[in-house]
Amino acid sequence: MKKITNFFWFCSGAHVDTLKRFPTEHNKYVGIGATIFFTALFAALSGGYAMYFVFSGSPAAIIWAFIFGLLWGLAIFNMDRYIVASISKSGSSNRQILQATPRILLAIMIGIVISRPLELKIFDKEIRQKLKTSYLNGQRSKIDTLNRTFASKYGAELAKIEDLKAERDSLQQDINRSRYLLNQEIFGDKTNQTSGQVGYGTYAKQKEAVLNQKVERLEAVRGEMAKMEDFLNRRKDLDGLASERMFNSQQLDSLANVAGFADRNWALGQLSFNADGSRDLGTYLAITFIGLLFILFECLPVFVKLMSPKGPYDYALQNVEESAVYGSYKHKDYDIAVTDGVQDTRIETEIDKQKRIIKGRSARELENYSWE
Repeated sequence: MKKITNFFWFCSGAHVDTLKRFPTEHNKYVGIGATIFFTALFAALSGGYAMYFVFSGSPAAIIWAFIFGLLWGLAIFNMDRYIVASISKSGSSNRQILQATPRILLAIMIGIVISRPLELKIFDKEIRQKLKTSYLNGQRSKIDTLNRTFASKYGAELAKIEDLKAERDSLQQDINRSRYLLNQEIFGDKTNQTSGQVGYGTYAKQKEAVLNQKVERLEAVRGEMAKMEDFLNRRKDLDGLASERMFNSQQLDSLANVAGFADRNWALGQLSFNADGSRDLGTYLAITFIGLLFILFECLPVFVKLMSPKGPYDYALQNVEESAVYGSYKHKDYDIAVTDGVQDTRIETEIDKQKRIIKGRSARELENYSWE
């Protein structure tokens, strides 16, 4: 238990040696340190989850996600620890709030960054369904675009085929009617279009000749249609239209599994809207409240530090800092005094040395001087 307490004290950024002397402050800084630690833990999970989708499809995706998650968690831990530790309780309330404002803004940004990947995980099923719908609509739109482009590019050929189809249908109806009239002519059925004579006579031969002409034309039309359709099919292969198909359920599942972070983030944003473009208030509030929860969780250590009254640890820490500052000035005075003393000694020593040199030189000059 003692090791856990010391660890959370370290997480809170407190001066442990000073804090140990004030038992009434222990729980407060354990709570602050635990909040910072769990925030960093959520950040690690969030960053690792986001990086997993960045490297999705790679065999090393889990390894990269673990490494990045660990680094991201440590970075958030370091920033949170610094944010809380840098808030001083020595000033007035307004000064503390002013001092904490940029730190609160930074904490809000960190909370937003942390919450997004975790929101992706919370709404994973809904995101997958939205992605499937999006991919299906995108494939349908792609096929429709290809069809429109193909129809515009080969409009004359397609119109020609439609004309041939209309002619084929008309010929088939005429052929069926001509065969019926031919049978009536042969069997001697009297109508306004038959002679009523039994047998294969002149009128029957004429009707058979007309029928054969229509059959030949039908065969010619069918042949021409086959050539046109073969040409268009080859053009569809070349233009990629023939290979495009709507995705099946298995393909949609596979696409949703390998969707990247950007696609999933887009899908999460689209969950807040209905199909008609109106706001889906329930989903929107759920996503918003989850984001606000993580933002509050990230800002909580700063708020606790601001709201807590100035305790004995804060006074002691202020005294330690003032003593350190005072000792720093005294150390400065000591260094200055030592430097001045050493400099004075050097100057005096140098002056004495120069005097002795001059006196010795003068004595030698006097000995060698010619008095005459």
